[in-house]
Amino acid sequence: MNKNAIKKFAIDARNKLIASVTDKAGMLGITPDNCSEAITKGADFEVYKTAAGTEVTLNKKQCEQRRKLVDQIHARGFEAVVEEVAYTWFNRICAIRFMEVNDYMYPVRVRVLSSEKEGKNEPDVVTMAPEIDWDFTDKEREEIIDAKMNNRLDDLFRMLFIKQCNLLHEVLPGLFEETEDYTEMLLNISFTNKDDVIRMLVDGIDEKDFNFTTVDEDGKAAGQIEIIGWLYQYYNTEPKNKAFAKKAKITKEEIPAVTQLFTPDWIVRYMVENSLGRMWVEGHPDDELKSKWKYYLDEAEQEESVQQELDKIKAEYATLKPEDIKLIDPCMGSGHILVYAFDVFMQIYENAGWSQRDAAQSIIQNNIYGLDIDDRAAQLSYFAVLMKARQYDRRILTRGIEPNVYAVQESNGINRGQLKYFGAGLTDAEKNAAVSQMEELLNTLNDAKEYGSLLNVEDYDWELLEKFVENTDTESQISFDTYGLDETAEQLKQLIRIGKVMAQKYEVVVTNPPYAGTSNLSAKVNNFVKKNYPDSKADLFAVFIERCGEMLKKNGYQAMITQHAWMFLSSFEKLRMKLQQKTIINMAHLGARAFEEIGGEVVQTTSFIIQNNFIMNYIGTYLRLLDGESQYEKESLFLRQEQRYDTAQNTFTNIPTEPLAYWIGEKIVECYKKNTYISDYAKPCKGIDTGKNDIFLRLWFEVNENNQYIPEGKSDIDFSKYKWFPYNKGGSYRKWYGNNEYVINWENSGEKIKNYSGSNLRNKDMYFREGVTWSTVSSNRNSFRYFDKGYLFDNGGSCLFSNIYLEYIQGLLNTKVAVELLKIQPTMNNQPGTIGGLPLIINENIDIKKIVRENIALAQLDWDSFETSWDFKCHPLISVIPQNRALFDDATDIDLAECYTGWENECNERFNQLKANEEELNRIFIDIYGLQDELTPEVEDKDVTVRKADLQRDIKSLVSYAVGCMFGRYSLDEEGLVLAGQPFEAHFFEASAPVCGTGFAGAPGASVPIGEFYYKTDEGVKKCTYNPDKDNIIPICDEEYFSDDIVSRFCEWVKIVYGEKSLETNLDFIAKALGNKGNTSREVIRNYFLNDFFKDHCNTYSVTGSGKRPIYWLFDSGKQNGFKALIYMHRYDADTVGRVRTDYLHKAQKYVETAMQSAQYTIDNATSASEKSKATKAVTKYTKQLAEMKIYDEAIAHVANQRIEIDLDDGVKVNYAKFQGVEVAQEGKKALKVDLLAKI
Repeated sequence: MNKNAIKKFAIDARNKLIASVTDKAGMLGITPDNCSEAITKGADFEVYKTAAGTEVTLNKKQCEQRRKLVDQIHARGFEAVVEEVAYTWFNRICAIRFMEVNDYMYPVRVRVLSSEKEGKNEPDVVTMAPEIDWDFTDKEREEIIDAKMNNRLDDLFRMLFIKQCNLLHEVLPGLFEETEDYTEMLLNISFTNKDDVIRMLVDGIDEKDFNFTTVDEDGKAAGQIEIIGWLYQYYNTEPKNKAFAKKAKITKEEIPAVTQLFTPDWIVRYMVENSLGRMWVEGHPDDELKSKWKYYLDEAEQEESVQQELDKIKAEYATLKPEDIKLIDPCMGSGHILVYAFDVFMQIYENAGWSQRDAAQSIIQNNIYGLDIDDRAAQLSYFAVLMKARQYDRRILTRGIEPNVYAVQESNGINRGQLKYFGAGLTDAEKNAAVSQMEELLNTLNDAKEYGSLLNVEDYDWELLEKFVENTDTESQISFDTYGLDETAEQLKQLIRIGKVMAQKYEVVVTNPPYAGTSNLSAKVNNFVKKNYPDSKADLFAVFIERCGEMLKKNGYQAMITQHAWMFLSSFEKLRMKLQQKTIINMAHLGARAFEEIGGEVVQTTSFIIQNNFIMNYIGTYLRLLDGESQYEKESLFLRQEQRYDTAQNTFTNIPTEPLAYWIGEKIVECYKKNTYISDYAKPCKGIDTGKNDIFLRLWFEVNENNQYIPEGKSDIDFSKYKWFPYNKGGSYRKWYGNNEYVINWENSGEKIKNYSGSNLRNKDMYFREGVTWSTVSSNRNSFRYFDKGYLFDNGGSCLFSNIYLEYIQGLLNTKVAVELLKIQPTMNNQPGTIGGLPLIINENIDIKKIVRENIALAQLDWDSFETSWDFKCHPLISVIPQNRALFDDATDIDLAECYTGWENECNERFNQLKANEEELNRIFIDIYGLQDELTPEVEDKDVTVRKADLQRDIKSLVSYAVGCMFGRYSLDEEGLVLAGQPFEAHFFEASAPVCGTGFAGAPGASVPIGEFYYKTDEGVKKCTYNPDKDNIIPICDEEYFSDDIVSRFCEWVKIVYGEKSLETNLDFIAKALGNKGNTSREVIRNYFLNDFFKDHCNTYSVTGSGKRPIYWLFDSGKQNGFKALIYMHRYDADTVGRVRTDYLHKAQKYVETAMQSAQYTIDNATSASEKSKATKAVTKYTKQLAEMKIYDEAIAHVANQRIEIDLDDGVKVNYAKFQGVEVAQEGKKALKVDLLAKI
């Protein structure tokens, strides 16, 4: 099955149909904004002005249809009505395609959308009309002949299509309602237009995908319900994306789209075979029948007392006849589960001696029930069930048997005042009882579209209610009150049918419920679940676990696939307690990627079978399929049963919160039985919810260093001096130390955040204490990091504090033992309670603290080796030089390659030492916990979280450090940050005269060259080894136009650091590592600065969740590389933009103009063809650059005149935006928006 083709069709068809319906509505004078009034009215006609300004005349029938359409639009809105009409025709078109491919058409087997003849586009129905036995009227025959004579084949096709839909109404009224309504007016289809829905369907999706006789490579049916389900899911793609994108509460209209998820076929089979199938074969043993069920799991061997209880239940099952077993899917979607249940029921009936024809009728009438919140889904389920029945009984469609599948409907529109007219022929007592019960039913179904099958309907006297609405008494009371009484009667009959299905109890419930956090749903749903399902209120899937249990008869089977969070999370502990009072028969624990449409770790699922009773000491069967990377791998693991666990249900009660940790061994259970936990020795806790991170949080390198506190391990912090304080907020997988990236506004002891309405400051007594932190949400294994005194912490960066055992606990948490223990609650969200609930066994005899402290030190050395650490001192490819003076004895000839080798050795030594330490900790804790049979101490390289050397990464970071030196952020003369918010003159000055006075450059009257830079220290003034850029602007051009060209400045920096003798060798080494194009090393380096430096800088100065936060900003005229220049945001002032324009952009324009003139001279005078060709390309390039710079100059002039100020404490995001989207006027055109800075 080509899912891509099906998805493309469903999405495109929806958009096409919506556009078509909207256009047709416009031709009736109806637009999204207005339903126009008639401009002329007659006895049998009305005239309306169309959206295009023309006039359209409607006959009497069309006028009535239009009035109904307008009424619906006024009641529900234009968009909702158009969506409904579009999906109604989508469902009908797809249904007819399925029927014609399988030769199921009624009343005559003729193709309506396509032709039996391959390559023929004209549908057979068009070719054969009017010689088809469709009981055409004389008028219809005339219209057919006229359309053919005048070659109006699309008009003919539309007429015949509607005729076919009306004929199908006779046998499939649940899908093909009579089209004598406004939906007919809004249908516009064509078979001649290749871009229309019909051709998109017939040509775009292989016919085999609709044919139920088609089998895949495994012999499974590849047609029928599969394609119906996928069409439904993919049709909802854009509405689903739209609902999620709006970032608001999900409405009842959006719930079907956002929660629809097509259940994989093998999981459907597992659920049905192990519930419905199990109930039958346990009462009617038949190995041959059971052998047909590929996914059936045999029961584990039980204790004798348990087996005796099971035998009693099996004896009850033995009394069941096939027609006694009722199965419901209360969230049926497109009917996938019901269709496979039909197949299993058919096998059961045949096993009991029934014919297929009689069995098909009985299954529809007695066995299969379905509910859904979505009308579209109900239509498709209705169709799917009948098509399945048609497979077994050729005449099923003409027998008038209707499936018991319904969309839950609301009672809101019912005219309750008309109830008094019903119940003719009933006694007064019966009528009063009926009215009372009907009122209760209507009350229950009020706003039912909000709640769907979650509503618990009382088991009323349904026979009485059916009699009540069957007969009315209006003969002597005809009045305005009785208008619409027949419509009310039909509505009541439908609600009674739905209510009856919702109220009755079932032998089997099978479903894949919606997955939706209730906090994202409407207030009505939220309040409903809190009131009725407080133990499962967090998510709809959990609520449905409870609700499905309520729908079961005693000893009935409940089969579901849900998210697996209920098995482990503390928020579902009460739900687990309830389920412990039932019997878990078996489970397929799927984990992530069970649905091919959903990648990643977000949706992790489990499928399970529960029996509605409690059998003490029952041993359930659990298949652990988490290692499968796709639904197909999981299916294969299931069939091999390699990770099968037969576990007694009472095992779970030994672990706090009773998670369903079916796989754990006796040794781990023993650890929990000791009843000592981390929370007995430490306090794990959540921290701050800021309420608005953009207001209160920054990355540390964004803000002014003068306002920022850097941890020093002190307890006595002077809070009055600082605004920004270190903040733990989780981060990537990294153990022992690091991820120190955020700061929080805690000015005046957090005055602003404390008064912010959306904030929540928890556990204030733990603020600024040393501790251990971890990322609360992580798709990888958790990692635990030490932090010193002076930090605050986030809800997403939970922390743990202990006065005695901090290192011991951190050591445990970063071992395989903790990984194994945390698997008991395998979620992406490890809350403090989860960590605190881990068993802690203290062994005072082993010096674990020493190893842990060494690991922290190693991880800190690694973290501080890169400039995104606030404790960064010097680039490691420079600091390695003084550490190896014997090797680098000539300062004028230092080989950068050898420096890299030294750094590489340092990294490897650190990595290997940390790995050895971690393996030793694993061994120690494995022994302490007695898990030698379960775990080994070895650590994989990927789990060691200090970095190894990486040539390209480390050379790029060296280039970045050099740029930092150019701007004065760093200096070759000082370690760490130099300028990060301080005025340039506070640290550097430039000699302005040949002779400087006392105290500036040494002895009084010493001669100093003009232009040299000096820096101020506590010991006096010293000459800079490498001069910082005075004006904070470094141009990046594709040729060396400026004296402070970035490539020239970089080469000078390399010469100063590594010596003049090795300059060319080192530049070659750098160029090779960078890997950019170029014929010389300088050309390669220039291309790196032009094309990649800023991208790399943005990636370096970014954090997942916060985005890119560059501190060096790139003024960029555009793709032609006409003009680029870097500035350092911490040195920006109101005149910076003006200087960029006048001192650099304008000069660059002149340089390019000169270069173009030179190239033009070459074209005019050169005799060499190759020289002329080269010069011609240059002129083309320069022309484009000048055009680009002209527009850029207009934009930059506008901003330069504004003299914009920035506040570093506002952060990059706010400040950067001030220079983007500048409008430049264009004569005769729309204003052009220009970004002064490169996009991030």
